[in-house]
Amino acid sequence: QVQLVESGGGLVQAGGSLRLSCAASGSIFSINSMGWYRQAPGKQRELVAAITSGDSTNYADSVKGRFTISRDNAKNTVHLQMNSLKPEDTAVYYCHAEVRVWVAVTKTEGYWGQGTQVTVSS
Repeated sequence: QVQLVESGGGLVQAGGSLRLSCAASGSIFSINSMGWYRQAPGKQRELVAAITSGDSTNYADSVKGRFTISRDNAKNTVHLQMNSLKPEDTAVYYCHAEVRVWVAVTKTEGYWGQGTQVTVSS
């Protein structure tokens, strides 16, 4: 019912920048929070940044001051601007959204994108 499609990953040198985007589509009534998670090999998936429909944001300590999350409610998109990238930022980045769909507007469900690889070389 809902699809999240990410784009913008790739290979970058340490100190460089990347911008990730995620577009949500489908039978969407409303989207509450949207966010980005990441999972490095051998590690658990962790929250990177999240943003509510009212634009309140939350960041992992490891990315504060370097990453910026933003969203366009009219287009159901969320972006993650990543600056001053470090090798430890290397991971698969996943978009997540808390969505209410038209057939069940009183129920919120979480949806995930397929993931996009970010690799930072030293």
